[in-house]
Amino acid sequence: MGRLDGKVAFLTGAGAGIARATALSFVREGAKVAIIELNKETGAAAEKEVRAAGGDAIFIETDATNFDSVKRAVDATVTRFGRLDILMNCAGGSLQEDVPVHEMDLDIWHRTVALNLLHPFLTCRHAIPHMLKAGSGSIINMTSHLGLMGSIKPAYAATKGGIIAFTKTLAAQYAEFGIRANGIAPGSIRTERQIKRYENKEWMLAEKPTAEARSRMAMKKLYPFASGDPGDIAAIAVFLASDESRMLTGTTIAADGGRSSYLKVYAGDE
Repeated sequence: MGRLDGKVAFLTGAGAGIARATALSFVREGAKVAIIELNKETGAAAEKEVRAAGGDAIFIETDATNFDSVKRAVDATVTRFGRLDILMNCAGGSLQEDVPVHEMDLDIWHRTVALNLLHPFLTCRHAIPHMLKAGSGSIINMTSHLGLMGSIKPAYAATKGGIIAFTKTLAAQYAEFGIRANGIAPGSIRTERQIKRYENKEWMLAEKPTAEARSRMAMKKLYPFASGDPGDIAAIAVFLASDESRMLTGTTIAADGGRSSYLKVYAGDE
């Protein structure tokens, strides 16, 4: 038996990176998955990959910052699979124009808030009624170690910190209805996007830590890698989605190799 047998998962941003790896991990554990993605090409490719792995999946082209688009995606998921048990909000990111506060364009702030905070609100707004009907559910919100530490990118750090507070609020409001809400705060993860962004920073991408990487990590002698893989975060998501984590709600797991415990913001962190 799989750890997620009989469950249906709704994953935003699942065309690439952490959410795509998580979709694969979920189906290997018996779940059916809705791949929620704005990019048609990557979304269709992710659906094809999940199906090739033996999973049952549907790609739904969705703008996760649009009320009606998200509602249509949730409705389509429930129509196809009959239920919705797991909501994983993984779409999001930072903008290159996320500069110091006194220089920031107002549009950049609003766009970052829409992507990182409005999006999980909208998915929860439409998915939670189905969880209430079922009497159970697991919400997993992707934040960042920079939401715990702060960053030179103020809009990104503020929204990721906001997700942590939002997750605690969801946990408090819906615990009596059997719905849990938890967060994951990754550090540096070797996704396709990060590899491209940090292509000239060997300390970030190395399979084994360089001297510079060690200087940036809290657990210098204990933690073996400079950064993690999408599968590392997917494994945590499987745990939070499963009944194994039934005692966890309102918690954000810092999956960052100890960097947030270091409480230091490095110039150039994003």
